[in-house]
Amino acid sequence: MTGAGTTGTGITAPGRHYGIDWLRIGAFALLILYHAAMVFSPWGWVVKWPHLDGWLIAPLAITTPWRLPLIFVVSGYATRRLIERRGTIGDFARVRTVRLLAPLAFALVALLPPEMWVRARGGGYPAGLARFWLIDGWQPFPAGRLGFPAWEHLWFLVYLWAYTMLLAAAVRWRGAAAIQAGAERLLAGRRLLWVPLAALGAARLALMFVFPETHRLIGDWVGHALYLPMFTFGVVLGGSPPLWAAVRRRGAAPAIVAVLAGVVVLVVEERWPGTEVPPHAVAALDRLAQVAMGWSVVLVLLRLADAHANRDGRWRAALGRAVFPAYIVHHPVIVVTAAALIPTGIGAPAAFAVILVVTLLACAAAAAAAREVRWLAPLLGGAPREAGPAPAARAAESPAR
Repeated sequence: MTGAGTTGTGITAPGRHYGIDWLRIGAFALLILYHAAMVFSPWGWVVKWPHLDGWLIAPLAITTPWRLPLIFVVSGYATRRLIERRGTIGDFARVRTVRLLAPLAFALVALLPPEMWVRARGGGYPAGLARFWLIDGWQPFPAGRLGFPAWEHLWFLVYLWAYTMLLAAAVRWRGAAAIQAGAERLLAGRRLLWVPLAALGAARLALMFVFPETHRLIGDWVGHALYLPMFTFGVVLGGSPPLWAAVRRRGAAPAIVAVLAGVVVLVVEERWPGTEVPPHAVAALDRLAQVAMGWSVVLVLLRLADAHANRDGRWRAALGRAVFPAYIVHHPVIVVTAAALIPTGIGAPAAFAVILVVTLLACAAAAAAAREVRWLAPLLGGAPREAGPAPAARAAESPAR
């Protein structure tokens, strides 16, 4: 980490950590691969290939517990850096609201309707895309049992905005220094591993038989109990040399926890695959293992990023700028491309390759449009080259950096 200073918001300004940049890029690249693989896996998803591959269950099960926690941690870290660039918390909240909700609104109107139409067709909707896009998709309870708004993968932007507003309110109420000091005391030393494991595990057990995870913001207590602490940890880590030191000192313990928890996750998924419901005790053990794996893998990845990836690279800035646009467009492109390929009868490996290539091309096109087209930039999560800040600064503006 480079040197730090203090801004008008009262938030200590950390130096750039390139390892976090690379973690963010890798996390969203994994997200694209994960969603593409879901087309062919036995797990339920938006659109399914006629012939499903059971071997995908193991890699999907191993990545599921930690991929979203990692994204929220790096998002919190990014939020810390973005606060430092604003004069006041109020200014930060205003800019962040536009930054996150403008792409969400644009995607709901212009990008998600084809994906929602594919979903509706699977639910029995008889009409074509044009009618759904212009009329039926906007009804409260349209055919195909889909309500509006249905933000699909963009629930993450809604959650990130909500958590950011909560952070801004907490900083106004308690002060940045008090929040930072309290978190550092709570997570000092060995407690960095065990306190979150105990707290997150207890919350998951308390909620698992009462509330489902819905990604609907209101009432998603299971999701908030995991994602909000991860986001908050990222915010605190972004300005805390003591916590970085604790990450470096944890040694092999997080890796051991991750391996043991991963074995439990795999065994349970193998014994009760898909929608099969295990006994309550086994389900509780599985949820605890998922929480333990999620937190411990995050610590392992942070340590590896700090030790081996905290350096700039030729493609880091460009890839960093591409993440937000790629995140916005990748999901509907995967769904629509897969739905179009199913009637062709091609094999699953060829279909996966086509889906991946089309998706990457669409992501590259969205990133280029966000960079070059002034009016599209705020709608796709970018800044036009002529009007925006320097490239390195633009990279820091992504939603989950």
